Amino acid sequence: MQKRHLDPLRYIHEQIFTTQKYIVPFIQQVKKIDESVQVLEIGCGEAGNLKPFLDLGCKCTGVDFSTHKIEQGREFFSTHSFARNIRLISEDIYETKEFHSQFDLIIVRDVIEHIHDQDKFLALMKDLLAPGGVAFFAFPPWQNPFGGHQQICESKLLSSLPYFHLLPVPLYRVVLKMFGEKEGKVAGLLEIKETGISLERFERLVIKNGYVQLKKILYFVNPNYEVKFGLKPRKLVSFLGKIPYLRNYFSTCGYYLISKGTNI
Repeated sequence: MQKRHLDPLRYIHEQIFTTQKYIVPFIQQVKKIDESVQVLEIGCGEAGNLKPFLDLGCKCTGVDFSTHKIEQGREFFSTHSFARNIRLISEDIYETKEFHSQFDLIIVRDVIEHIHDQDKFLALMKDLLAPGGVAFFAFPPWQNPFGGHQQICESKLLSSLPYFHLLPVPLYRVVLKMFGEKEGKVAGLLEIKETGISLERFERLVIKNGYVQLKKILYFVNPNYEVKFGLKPRKLVSFLGKIPYLRNYFSTCGYYLISKGTNI
């Protein structure tokens, strides 16, 4: 599993596939996407998720901490016929002051589970959304089999071992070191353990910050697993999705669409 994270082109094309096939149609059930839409992706990496929106003529902006990933994204999009419509910025989103009430759609895919102050982050997003704008979130609940992102482990056993990230921190650290994980990797996995988010916490923060939940799908088999592993996406059975806390252990991904109000 580790190799795919080291191949930027493969990772970009995986993002494009899933966004085009599953995320765009999910959003379009609520909001029309055309050339009038301004899209922001926060934590965009190489910005593969933005390509399907760029293909539709949207004006796209991507923001990410990583200068290296932003440079790879700029190179990837340099030959796109709508290259003039995409802007990729290496910056802290909290320091970006030019985007007040600008975006019709904000994409936050596999990012919220890495953010320390998630309450502050959701509050910030309200200032970035244009009137009638919507925000799309996709994330793995912390308690799911691979919610600890252990697939990035060097150890083949640990990278395919479900649920062990739920061990208490001291024991988790011991296991990681016992199997030869480097100090930097251990620190990163422990940070994810600190920032991981449950479905319940996310939904509470949505309400607390005055958003309206427009649409939600919980997946037993993450749509991204189709391109990664050849597995057909499966929604979580409805009765299980209604059981708080327990549903986190069986949901590999949640899709949410929220807005500041119902007028979209």
